[in-house]
Amino acid sequence: MAQDLFTQHCRQEAETAALARKLAMSIDYLLQENPGAHLNISLVGDLGAGKTTFARHLIQGMGYQGRVKSPTYTLCEPYPLETSAGNSTAHHFDLYRMRDPLEWQEAGFSEHFDAPGFCLVEWPEKAEGTLPPFDLEIHLTAGEDENTREIKLHALSSLGLATLERLPSSY
Repeated sequence: MAQDLFTQHCRQEAETAALARKLAMSIDYLLQENPGAHLNISLVGDLGAGKTTFARHLIQGMGYQGRVKSPTYTLCEPYPLETSAGNSTAHHFDLYRMRDPLEWQEAGFSEHFDAPGFCLVEWPEKAEGTLPPFDLEIHLTAGEDENTREIKLHALSSLGLATLERLPSSY
């Protein structure tokens, strides 16, 4: 039986970045094996836990060369990716400013959850009951030091489990 949970304690941002790149490699492998696949990923954690930082390193780990910014005001930032699996898109959502779950539906973002690539959703609880199911949950907990984090990757579907199974063993 494969493990559906991976936990890592990161003492500095470089370790967080390395874990995000490791996950990017796993997602890339998954997309190579399943052209056109889509992965839904939730980013869970308190304010300041490092969700956007993790998202930035993950998206850049997928080969995106530009600046990855927080979508706090735009709600969604798309990042075109040219990976070994072909062209796909990372859609990065930040739902923190939403007051009602229906705002997400009214914004018309549901089509992004079928496009080849993946969606990263910060503050998914703000749209609870309106989002598609997640394949992977990334839970970040800040430590006492501003750079320490406990990061848990939890598979919530067979696609999420396949992603965790493909995590490189070293980085």
